Amino acid sequence: QVQLVESGGGLVQPGGSLRLSCAASGFALSWYPMRWYRQAPGKERELVVAISSAGGSPDYADSVKGRFTISRDNAKNTVYLQMNSLKPEDTAVYFCNAGYGSGWWGQGTQVTVSS
Repeated sequence: QVQLVESGGGLVQPGGSLRLSCAASGFALSWYPMRWYRQAPGKERELVVAISSAGGSPDYADSVKGRFTISRDNAKNTVYLQMNSLKPEDTAVYFCNAGYGSGWWGQGTQVTVSS
């Protein structure tokens, strides 16, 4: 059974950091392109970062460049999103997505940046 499970969200103050995890089961993450999306209340889902299965440079949204970093741990079949210098506008539900086309989706994890 293919499954993606996100974790690591929470409440953080502006300027703080969080690391999101996306653990896969039922398939090898390393074989597929991976993406993190986010959706804020009342807004459309936004692509945060994408990375190909072959590696290479990730493609970050301009709004997170220099602050967010995606990484893979193939041994743990997990992808991470390190988020630094968080801003209130980063508040959203964050989803991981794997595969081609629509791919597979996790259930999302809430990130709230507020003082």
